Formats: sequence, C-alpha cells, structure tokens
Amino acid sequence: MLMLEILFFSWPLVFIIFAMIRQINQYERGLVLTMGQYKRTWGPGWKILIPVFQKLIKVDIRVKAVDVPDQEAITKDNIPIRINAVIYYKVVSSEKAILEVEDFFYAVSQLAQTTMRNAVGEVTLDELLANKAEVSEKIKTTVDNASDPWGIDVQSVELKDIVLPESLKRTIAKVAEAQREKQAVIINSEGEVDAADNMAKAAATLGKEPGALHLRTLQSINDLSSDQSNTTIWMVPVEGLKALDALSKKM
Repeated sequence: MLMLEILFFSWPLVFIIFAMIRQINQYERGLVLTMGQYKRTWGPGWKILIPVFQKLIKVDIRVKAVDVPDQEAITKDNIPIRINAVIYYKVVSSEKAILEVEDFFYAVSQLAQTTMRNAVGEVTLDELLANKAEVSEKIKTTVDNASDPWGIDVQSVELKDIVLPESLKRTIAKVAEAQREKQAVIINSEGEVDAADNMAKAAATLGKEPGALHLRTLQSINDLSSDQSNTTIWMVPVEGLKALDALSKKM
C-alpha cells in the first residue's frame, strides 16, 4: 500500500522533470533567457529548463543557402537587366544573431538584394558578363562586412542568371555577326596577299632559271593528261616560236 502511494505521488514529479528537459542537437545552439534577460548559451545535449522563468531559443548554425530573387537593376552604361543570385552563410555567434537583429534570415536576404543592385550599377554590361566572379566577390565582401555585427559569416555569393531584354539580345547578336564577317574578310584578304606574294616569287624564279618555264609547261601537260576526260592543250613556248621564225627566214 505504501509503495502504491509513493508511485502515485512520484508520477507528477517525473512528469515535471521530463517537461523541464530540452534537447539541443549537434547542429544547434540554445540561448537561455531568464526572466527576459540573456544568461548563457547551451551546447548540444539534454538540458534542464525551468518553465515560466526561463525561455530557450534554438539557433541553427549550419550553412544556409538563400536564393536571392530576381532584381531589376541598371548597369553603369544604362542597360536594364534582371539578375538573381544565391548566398551561402552560417551563424558564428548565436548571441548576436538573436540579440542584435530581429530576423537575421530576412535581414541577410534584404541586404544581399540591395548590395547586388548597387554592385550591378557600378559596372558596365560587358564588365558584368566578363567578370561575374569579381562582381560576386565584391557582393560577398560587402554583405559579409555589413553582417559581422549580427554574428553572420558569409561563405560565398554566386550570380546565377543575367536576363537581358530581347531587343538587346538581337543587337548583341547583330554585333557578333558583324564581327565574324569582318574577321572573315580580313582573313580572306590576307590569304590573297600571301597568294600574290607567292605567285610573284614563283614568277621571278621561273624567269631567272633557264629551262624552268619549259619544265613547268611539261608539268602542266602531265597534270592535264592524268584524266582521260580532260582535253590536253599543247602549249608552245614563245622561244620555240621565235626559233621557228628565225629558221623560216634563213630558208
């Protein structure tokens, strides 16, 4: 009978003890407020919390990925674009993240949006497209410095998409096409110059060497006669005609 009474009166005590236990996971930190005043930060494990008098606020210290939504911005050369990014950060000071800012997740997102628009406005479109890594690093540095008082460490910022107006896309395509045509004309003209130089050198060589023109004539005849469908044309050098003319005069 006595044991039953002890068990009967101990159950509420056991229930109260279990109600006071709080679990802090490995990836969390717990801020304890006693009657509204910050007292300590708990690490992972089971902790005893006094109800009513104490309050526990858990803070996730894992790396968070925040998708910064599309932002309309104007580049330094007055071109409107839409740009979005993703920012990676983690809480390094749970106390500052809770006590210094109301909602650090929302605050970091808003800060990243504002900084991204300002960074885009400081560069031209060509610089933005060619130097995305440098622009991302600049945004990261600015956001990291501004969020230090909140106990936030920004790991990296990556620009994802840069959306251009359709009219600007067509203009860029026309410029690229004109550049390719210009390059093709330059390469073609350079080839003609090289060919002309080689032909001049060949003509000079044929003119200097005796019998070179005759050998070239025989080579051309051989090339033409390699295919039976070709019509072979016999070319007589001018020197041969002169020799026949001189012979006819002697006769």
